[in-house]
Amino acid sequence: MFRVQRQSDEENCVTFSLSGRIESQHVDELRRMLETEHRKISLDLEEVKLVDSDAIRFLSSCDARGIELRNCPPYVHQWILGVQSSKGEP
Repeated sequence: MFRVQRQSDEENCVTFSLSGRIESQHVDELRRMLETEHRKISLDLEEVKLVDSDAIRFLSSCDARGIELRNCPPYVHQWILGVQSSKGEP
């Protein structure tokens, strides 16, 4: 199961709290949600349990674009670093 909750604050920032499994079929939905926002975006990954390779590439691209990844599970962070190092990203 995958779920997204959207929260905004008065500081012109929106946070998407993701939970469950992030799989390839969810990436396009997430991308569309993020594209509609014109404020600073953060993704809270505290409740994420499992991610597939498409989700890791998506999260890596979010990180590279300056989207804050909050409460990122250590294994997800390591995979993101692996994707970025293979692309030569910082």
